[in-house]
Amino acid sequence: MDDIKKDPFEEYIKNLPPTRKEMGQAWSAAIGLQDVDGLKTSEYLYATAKKNIDGEITIDEAGELIKSYYESRQGRTERGTEEADKVSQRIAKLLSDKAFVFSPAQYISIHRELFKGIYSHAGKIRDYNITKKEWVLDGDTVSYGHALDLKDMLEYDFLQERNFRYNGLSMTEVIRHLSIFISRLWQIHVFGEGNTRTTAVFFIKYLRQLGFEADNDMFAEHSWYFRNALVRANYSNIKKGIYETTDFLELFLQNLLLDGKNELHNREMHVSGMLAQKQDTDPINDPINDPINMVVLSEREKKILELLRQDPTLTRAKMAGILGCSDATVKRALGSMVQKNVIRRIGSNKKGEWIIIR
Repeated sequence: MDDIKKDPFEEYIKNLPPTRKEMGQAWSAAIGLQDVDGLKTSEYLYATAKKNIDGEITIDEAGELIKSYYESRQGRTERGTEEADKVSQRIAKLLSDKAFVFSPAQYISIHRELFKGIYSHAGKIRDYNITKKEWVLDGDTVSYGHALDLKDMLEYDFLQERNFRYNGLSMTEVIRHLSIFISRLWQIHVFGEGNTRTTAVFFIKYLRQLGFEADNDMFAEHSWYFRNALVRANYSNIKKGIYETTDFLELFLQNLLLDGKNELHNREMHVSGMLAQKQDTDPINDPINDPINMVVLSEREKKILELLRQDPTLTRAKMAGILGCSDATVKRALGSMVQKNVIRRIGSNKKGEWIIIR
């Protein structure tokens, strides 16, 4: 699980002119992203991609060649290879196109462009509930959005992000917020299949709109890590002492956006590492976790922490209503938790959210 897939174009595009190099990086990311669904591309795709990178054919001509290639083979291919080749060309095309609008319609449109003719539900919101056994969760599943609520959930997440203000945030806070946004969008799982690839393409284009030069090489080499990080950002098993965390996703984004040098290992995300710890201890108050600076929380603070794990956008008034205490009491408890470096507020009082640090 930790083997880093060698980018087939890394050496090839290293010394190319900027425009051709950019096209090569788009192809690299496109091919790498097939790993999230365990798909492998063909040698024919590599040869066709190189012709496009060299300027011998256009990206649309590459798509036509791939289409003709599979029509001539009449099903004599490995399972999934045709999908991987066709979707790779379409991802490369979308990543090389600068046009982008931050909207649910654009998100759905990307899915339609990637999977038309491959899935009958391309560009359609799923109408059934799903579960997926995850390696990183030792066979357990994330709780995905309910089929009846998907459209509302999607529009809500986009509205929240559209109204969010990045003014005054440090890069650490920006990356943490982006991790929360993209992990929530992924967890809705609007589409029956192709959800991660669609989300990755949308995210890269959104990051560019925000002014980042997203390094496509990260997706070329670490797409499986990216998916597992999304899984861990949306999974809790309180009985076993496992809590959802964006820590792994933040490491990925630090490398992606800030040229960070974090080592990314899938095995470090596997929940078996958490299960090996003592399970009869409080993860916050356990001195084993922090032998020098043990954090002690009151019962009310622990309850607030659990509420924030479920919904980091909760207001003081809502927390007070749930806990049956005054707004002032919640305010004091939050202030205490901030001083203990357990939580941190990002964004405005009205539209911000709480981040759990430890």
